[in-house]
This record gives sequence, C-alpha cells and structure tokens, in this order.
Amino acid sequence: MYKTRKKIVNIGILLTAVVLFILLSMFLIPRRDASVPSIYTAGICAGIFVAILFFCNRLKTHLMKKIRFQTLESGETLVIKNFIDKLRFCYTLDDFYTAISECLELKGDCGVLLIDRSKNYILYNSPNKMTTSESVRSKIAQNFPESWIDGFFFFDRHLGVTSRIKKARGFFLCIEKMHLFVFCNYTRLFDLSIYDQLMEEYKRFIIRTRTISTLSEIAATTKEWQQLAETQQSFLPQKIPNLNKLKIATYFRPLVNVSGDYFSILPIDKNRTLLMLGDVSGKGLPAALIMGLVMNTVKIIQNKEDLISVIHAVDKAIKGMHLQDKYTVLFLGIVDIEKMRIRYINASMSDPIILSPSPDGYRIKPLTSNASLVGILDIGDVTVQEKRLFRGDTILMATDGVSEVMDESGVELGDTDIYKKTLIAGANKDPQEFVDDIVDLIMKYNGDRKLHDDVTMMIAKVGY
Repeated sequence: MYKTRKKIVNIGILLTAVVLFILLSMFLIPRRDASVPSIYTAGICAGIFVAILFFCNRLKTHLMKKIRFQTLESGETLVIKNFIDKLRFCYTLDDFYTAISECLELKGDCGVLLIDRSKNYILYNSPNKMTTSESVRSKIAQNFPESWIDGFFFFDRHLGVTSRIKKARGFFLCIEKMHLFVFCNYTRLFDLSIYDQLMEEYKRFIIRTRTISTLSEIAATTKEWQQLAETQQSFLPQKIPNLNKLKIATYFRPLVNVSGDYFSILPIDKNRTLLMLGDVSGKGLPAALIMGLVMNTVKIIQNKEDLISVIHAVDKAIKGMHLQDKYTVLFLGIVDIEKMRIRYINASMSDPIILSPSPDGYRIKPLTSNASLVGILDIGDVTVQEKRLFRGDTILMATDGVSEVMDESGVELGDTDIYKKTLIAGANKDPQEFVDDIVDLIMKYNGDRKLHDDVTMMIAKVGY
C-alpha cells in the first residue's frame, strides 16, 4: 500500500506540474509580439517553472509524510513498527524476548515461535494454543526445514506458504537457520513495505548477538587471546575510505592483545563524514565487549546525523549489558566539507583539538567536553556543539594513552612544551606523517619502559 501510494503521488505531482505550467503559461506569458524581447519571455517561463517546482516539491513532501503516517505509523502496521524500534536496541536474546512480549504479544495479540533450526531447539514460544501445540510444531518442521532459504514469507491457516496476503495468518522470517514465526490473524492489514525493514533489523540482531556471543565464548573457554584480539580488531576500519577533501590517518596500539580503545570513519554522503574515537574503562574482556558493542551500535544506526540520538543509543546499549563500572568516553564529530564546519559531541574526551592555520602560525582550538561519561551515569540533556573549519585545518583526536605517557620523573607528555611544539610543527604535514611524528615522540618520551595504556589516535586534514 505504501509503495503504491508513493507511485500515485509521484504521478499525480508530475501531472499537476504539467497542468499548472500550461495554465500559468497561457495567462502570464505575453503573446508573441516583436516588441517583447525573447529574453523577457524566457525569464517568465523560468520563473513559472521554478515556482511550480517549489510548490510541487512542498506538496510532495507533505503528502509523503501523510502517507507514511497513515500506512506505516498508524493502524495495525504500528504493531510491527514498534517492534522494529525495540529490535534496534536488542543485544541479547533476553532483550529480544522482552520486545516480543511487549510489542507483539501484549499490544499485537500475536503468537510467536522462535526456533534455532541448526540445533532443532525452540528458544521461545508464546503461551498460547498455536505455539505450544505439538501438531503445529510438527507441521512447521515439515514445511520449513533447516535448509529453508533466508527471507520473509507468509503462511496460511494450514501452515503452508502463501503468496495471497488475504489468506495469510502469519509471517515467517529466516536468517541463518534462525526461524521466527509470528501468528497473527490480521496479517493482511500490515503494509507490505514494513517487512523489508523488519527483515533488515532481524538480520542485524542475529549478527549482533552472535558477534557478542563469539567474543564471550572465546574468552570463557580458551586462552587464545590472539584470536579474541583478531575478532575485536575486525570491528575497526580495515581501510581508510577515500573521502572528498578530507584526508585521514589513524594509529591503534593496544596495551595487551585486547583493547578498550576504538575508532571509526563512517561516510554519510559525499560531503559529510562521521568521525568517532573512544576509550572504554578498564582492560581485558569486559572492555573489549563494550568496545565491540559501541562500534556495532553506531554502525547500524540509520540516521547518523542525529548525534544526540547516537550518544543516547550507545548509553542505553552499555547499560543494557549490566557490566559493573563499565563506561566509555567518546568523541563523535560530523565533518561537513561543503559547509566547512564540524558538529560534535565530546563525552569527556580530554584531547580533541583543531589545529588551524593563522598568520602567526597554527592556533590550537580545543573541542571541549559537552557531555558526561557514557554508560554509567545519567547522561541527561546533551547539546551538539559546532565550530567553523578552514582549508588546511587539522583535527586531532586521541585517547589519554597519548597525552598521559610519562617520562622517568612522572611528567605527562601532554603537559610539556615539546608535545605542543610537535603538534604545531606537524599540523601542516600529511596526516600519516603527523601521526608518525607523534608516535615517535611517545616512544622517545616513554623511553625503554613499558607503556601503561592503549594508544589510539585519528588525524583528519580538511580541504585536501
């Protein structure tokens, strides 16, 4: 229904634009006369065209919002929409079961059956006649075997696949042998376009839970920390993307095999890129789990421009893990090379700065903290800060493993003039050369002693 209405609106808007252009042209464009310059006539035509384009675009936006609300955000389809919204923030099977209970069972009066077909094990079933019936389960096992292909399908009252939505008595989702059956007598009333969204979120949930489970199992059952480290590092960008007028270099050195430091580079469009860098409290497996959770949470969020929603999603995800005293400091910044600005939230990261060229040399502009620790305290109201960018600006983000390196006398590198001079001297260099300069300084300043923290940084050069 949603897609059909969208097509109708598009066709209707096109026809409206044509009719309006013809009618307005008849009344507003002067008749052919040698005394009227052609450029004058062309100007009127252009004005009429622009006005109609503006009007039709506004009308289309209004109608599309209305259609979306009527089809996807109201009525029976809202049951599935609410379930999808809950599913986005499910990180364990327990979270998933709660979403099923609250959205599908209580609000939607649906029956649900979740089967891990690879183990032929029922993970969840609603306490109703259909899902607890041995004959129903036997019929499902017969009709939907382990080899069933991934996708979503409708089934009728005989539990057979049907393509006729009016005869559907429920739907079935299959992702990597995880079979989810939803029994619902009013399935025909759900808008068909909602199933693509549901399928995508269900797939992300399965991948998300298996990744977290893999990390836990490796640490709990073996001493193969290198394998855990490789799994963890797979979350980090394997290659720096080629970005328009933004050049980036990174450095990542864990203190031990696993780390709580993380970073990500996520292009939003050709002009905007989300940069993220953070540090989880503590070391070892708990920090690695939170690191992977944060990375995955930000990656799957569709609207990455809404930094406040992103930071709240990360906060909710960490608190949902119920790991004592675990939190993260975090910097999120969207670099817009068209508007030449950076919009950011700095959740207690101490080191982000902009090195900006000036007649007197490079000036250091701090990207000061504007949010509390994420995942342990009440995050409260969060505001997004904004700073102008100029061609040649260098953005430096680093975890405290950089500035808190100590010399023999216990003086931290971030408090020294040599650190500031290295930043000023490297600001006009290629980002990778700049990273190399800072790493060299860290190693020389630390001497032959073992580092006491993970070292992670990201440098972004604007306008190149």
